[in-house]
Amino acid sequence: MAAGDIMLDLRDIRKSFFIGTPNEFEVLHGVNFTVREGEFVSIVGQSGSGKSTLMNIIGALDRPTSGEYTLDGVDIEKAKDHELSILRNKKIGFVFQTYNLIARTNAIKNVELPMMYAGMGRAERNERAKMLLDQVGMTHRMIHNPDELSGGQKQRVAIARAMANDPAIILADEPTGALDSATGRLIMDIFHKLHEEQGKTIVLITHSPELSQETERIITLRDGDIKGEAAGQWPKIKAELEKAQMESAKMKEAAVQAKEDELAC
Repeated sequence: MAAGDIMLDLRDIRKSFFIGTPNEFEVLHGVNFTVREGEFVSIVGQSGSGKSTLMNIIGALDRPTSGEYTLDGVDIEKAKDHELSILRNKKIGFVFQTYNLIARTNAIKNVELPMMYAGMGRAERNERAKMLLDQVGMTHRMIHNPDELSGGQKQRVAIARAMANDPAIILADEPTGALDSATGRLIMDIFHKLHEEQGKTIVLITHSPELSQETERIITLRDGDIKGEAAGQWPKIKAELEKAQMESAKMKEAAVQAKEDELAC
C-alpha cells in the first residue's frame, strides 16, 4: 500500500441490536468516512454517541448490520471469523483505557503475546519486545507485572504491545482517560512520535474535544451519525508545548544558578 492510500473505508455503516424483537434499536445510522494511511484521526463523541459501537466495528470485533467496511484492502463483510482473528492480530494494534494487560505476566511477556499468536519464534519475539519497551521508556520495568506498575507505565506497555506485529493501524480507545494530565501528556507524546517518526496510522476514540485537537482530523459523532469533520490544531499545540518546555528549562537553569551564586557568597 502506497503512503496516503485509503486504510479504512466505511460506507453507510449501520448497527442495530435486538433485531427482530420489540426492543430492536439502531445505534449507528449510516456512518461514512475514510482514513488514509499515515493519518492521525480522532473520533470524538459523548457517552451514548455510538463511538464504542463504531470502535468495535473498526477493530473488527463486531460486524455492522449493513454497509461496507474495508480495512487495508480486506472486505470485512466477506471475511470469515478465523480470518478476522488473524486480521486483528496482524493489522490492528489495540490500546484500551483499562490497559487490558495479562495479570501475573510481566511486561515483556505481555508484549510478546501477540507475536506468539502470530507464530514468531521465542528469541525473535523476546528481542522485539525489549526493543518496543525501550521505545516507550520501559526498559527498567520490563520484568515487572502489571500490579507493580503505575497507570502510565501500564499504558506504555499496552502501546508497546499494540506495536508488536507492526500493525497497519493503531486503534486507541480513550487511552488517557484513566490517567492524570501529566501522564496523559506523556502517552500522547508517544502517539505523536509513532505518527511523526514511523508514519503510523492512528485512530483515537475520545470523548474529549480538547484531546481530539491534537490529531490531524477530527470526526464528530453524535447520536449515531457523523455530524462533521474539522482539522485539528496539533502544530499550534505542539509549538505552545515546546515554548512552555523551554520556559520551564530556563526557570530551572536560573534557579540552579541562583543557588550556586548563594553558595559562592
